[in-house]
Amino acid sequence: MKITVAHSPDSDDAFMFYGLASGAVATGGFEVEQVLADIETLNRAAFEGRYEVTAVSFHAYAQLVDRYALLPHGASMGDRYGPIVVARPDGPKEVKGARVAIPGTLTTAYLVLQLFEPDFEYTVLPFDEIQPAVLAGNVEAGLLIHEGQLTYADDGLCKLIDLGEWWAHQTDGLPLPLGCNIIRRDLGKEGMRSVSKMLRESIAYALSHRSEALEYAGQFGRGLDTARTDRFVGMYVNELTLDYGARGREAVARLFGDAFARRLIPNQIPIEFVS
Repeated sequence: MKITVAHSPDSDDAFMFYGLASGAVATGGFEVEQVLADIETLNRAAFEGRYEVTAVSFHAYAQLVDRYALLPHGASMGDRYGPIVVARPDGPKEVKGARVAIPGTLTTAYLVLQLFEPDFEYTVLPFDEIQPAVLAGNVEAGLLIHEGQLTYADDGLCKLIDLGEWWAHQTDGLPLPLGCNIIRRDLGKEGMRSVSKMLRESIAYALSHRSEALEYAGQFGRGLDTARTDRFVGMYVNELTLDYGARGREAVARLFGDAFARRLIPNQIPIEFVS
């Protein structure tokens, strides 16, 4: 059976799937094709059910529960760090009332920014165009995901808020759930379990063969040097990625609960994982 695994073209996702990409992990009879696209594109594709397995934002998953199930691994969580809102030194000093470039309305970063401060204007830009737009003065502030969280100061930009820090303060130290891996329910229980096992083994292989997995992931770092690639991968591929654990699952429940209470998602979301 052929399945497509879709993820973003970033060093952390590439690291996660190194076990598969290198051929080190047995595919259990599945023919696996990997597709790379930015997270907002993947979010939109999931609404069409295009891929059997895909990375999406938790924000998007809130509207995908009928078609997809959560895998118990593959999450990207910020543990006291996360998406950052930046501005020029001569720009606004707070998010309230600012014109902010965001990387997509289905991103979890945008959802959490609304939890932090609902009063701002937004414009959607591809994630890698946000820093240049802020620097050029086309927008007053930018919501940075991916490697921009490490490089904004190089461009002379100033941090207004780190949403991961804010979230930890609000939740007594819970990590901030940002992205998840999900699997189409029409694969059936046994199919979902088999694919889940394969993908978990890929993550475990990368974590236990860190040097070679980092070398592979470095191809996707978009200008990050080796040290920063290592740091970025460590931020988003760790023990919470291998398994949510009680702490990670509590964080997901809290995110969805807070978002529903603020009417930022349409329904209360059951937290169910492939066993």
